[in-house]
Amino acid sequence: MERAYGSDQLGISARASSARGRTIWLIITLMVFATIDTAVAEPRRVLLLHAFGHPYSPWSDIAASFREEIVKKSKESINLFEVSLDTSQVQDPEGDWPFVEYIRARLSGRQPDLIVPVGVPAASFMKRHREQLFPAAPMMIMGAALRFINRATLTDNETGILLDLPLTTYFENILRVRPETNNVAVVVGNSPLERFYVSTLHSEFQRYTSKVNIEWLNNLTFEEMLTRAAKLPPGSAILWFLLSEDVAGVPYSQDRALEAMREVASVPIFGIGDYELGRGIVGGPLMPTQAVGRQAAEVAFRILNGETPSSIKTSAVTFGAPTYDSRELRRWDISVTRLPLDSIVRYREPSVWQRYRWQITAISAVFLAQTLLIVGMFYERRRRRYAEAVSRQRLSELAHMNRSATAGELSASIAHEIKQPLQSISANGSAGLHLLAASTPDLEEAREVFQDIVNEAYRANEVLGTIRSMFRKSDQERVALDVNAMIADVLGLMQSDFLRRQVLLQTRLREDLPLVRANRVQLRQVMLNLCVNATDAMDAVTGRNRILKITTERDNSSGVLITVEDSGPGIDPKNLERIFEPFYTTKPDGMGMGLSICRSIVEEHGGQLFATPGRARGLAMQITLPATPGGACAIRAEAAE
Repeated sequence: MERAYGSDQLGISARASSARGRTIWLIITLMVFATIDTAVAEPRRVLLLHAFGHPYSPWSDIAASFREEIVKKSKESINLFEVSLDTSQVQDPEGDWPFVEYIRARLSGRQPDLIVPVGVPAASFMKRHREQLFPAAPMMIMGAALRFINRATLTDNETGILLDLPLTTYFENILRVRPETNNVAVVVGNSPLERFYVSTLHSEFQRYTSKVNIEWLNNLTFEEMLTRAAKLPPGSAILWFLLSEDVAGVPYSQDRALEAMREVASVPIFGIGDYELGRGIVGGPLMPTQAVGRQAAEVAFRILNGETPSSIKTSAVTFGAPTYDSRELRRWDISVTRLPLDSIVRYREPSVWQRYRWQITAISAVFLAQTLLIVGMFYERRRRRYAEAVSRQRLSELAHMNRSATAGELSASIAHEIKQPLQSISANGSAGLHLLAASTPDLEEAREVFQDIVNEAYRANEVLGTIRSMFRKSDQERVALDVNAMIADVLGLMQSDFLRRQVLLQTRLREDLPLVRANRVQLRQVMLNLCVNATDAMDAVTGRNRILKITTERDNSSGVLITVEDSGPGIDPKNLERIFEPFYTTKPDGMGMGLSICRSIVEEHGGQLFATPGRARGLAMQITLPATPGGACAIRAEAAE
């Protein structure tokens, strides 16, 4: 029993131990996975070393480009640790140790995944203290000049994006775009690094001293540099190289210092890097800081992804296409024909077309539309004037036809008017012959008889002249016309027709009417047509008098009003306007063109022709004509002459 009990206890203990073991292993597994997840999620660390305590071009510009590219294009999180060494304040290597301790504290003992020194001073610092800081971390030197970094001294865990920019290229550019240059002032600061560059520049530019005079401004304060830049003689140029601090030890931001010199300089300024373009330099072959930063970021990605730095073959960065500022070229009157063929010219001011393209297009479209509209209007005006001329010609021809037709209707009256003087001539001729046949001719009486013959011949000639002028094709000549005299001529022509058709004529012609300027033939035709129409309308009147009333008076105290009123049957008031329509007629054998022609003639004279019911019965046709400007008396005298 006891053994059995003990055996059960051992079984229970074994099972409990097994459960505890599984739990422990599960906890360990979870901890391992959590550690792995934490390691995977931890950002990559990049140490960016700056050699100076403040932004210092061109290295600060290269670093900015690198920073932008690596943060923007990285697929994983990256922590950038930036440290400014300010090595310009260190006079011996022993002074580096505070910076070494600071870097250790800055990373809190964590190993960086990549070290990126910017420029030669930062690279030299890291090479000196690599073993004390991060001996196993890969390093990529960025933006150092190839002449100062020996690739053979780089270890397997080191590489570099280096610059191969011959300094003489800057000088050659000045002489190319400004061949008249005979003096070059070199702007360079007085920090230890800049003093080192001064000696290098002296050596590189020595070959040009036989062609131009070279001034070195490194021993001046910045204020003295500005004064000298403002007083440089014609034919000079300024080469802006580096300015970190002046001879007085005052630090400067290159961007603001360059812009200040551009404001006072009396000669063009040439620079060394693309970061200076747009701030006052003319341009030329420039250090491509943006390209250096982009290339360095690409190499950094490869190193962070596990490639050995020495296995990444990089070529030194050289000058790109020469780049110039169009505003500075224009300011200093430098022709683009002097620039290299592959040059890029930036900051071109847009042309008027580029700036106001849409406005110019809209204005041009409007102008073109207006031009086409004006041309169209002139074309239509020409067509209208031609049509009016043709219309007047057709109207004249139609009016002539109308007069010819009227002449046929008045043939009896015309024959009577001509017959009367002919009969008188015949009678007087017989009497004259009889007097001459007497044994003692009465010469005095014979003279009177023959004078009567001459008078009657004149009378016949006047009748024929009146008829001829009435029915000839009229021209467009307008003269000062006495309306009453014109009416008398027409009534005289129709006198016999009135007698034959038993029409009683009543006239009331005002004597002090002004003259009108009109075509005599056309106005006679209008009056003749109205009188003929009135006489025709009264043919059907029986049992009462056939009366034709013709009156003239002033119209609104300035013009003339002529009224031709008959005592015929009249017309339906709703047809008063239709009688002026072409081809509308109430006569069985009428053409329906007479009144239409009359209205056209009157309107051409600036007047109106309209119909109204007669005061008693019948129809009244009224004509209004404007008086001729200048006064009735003067015009009447003109008509009399």
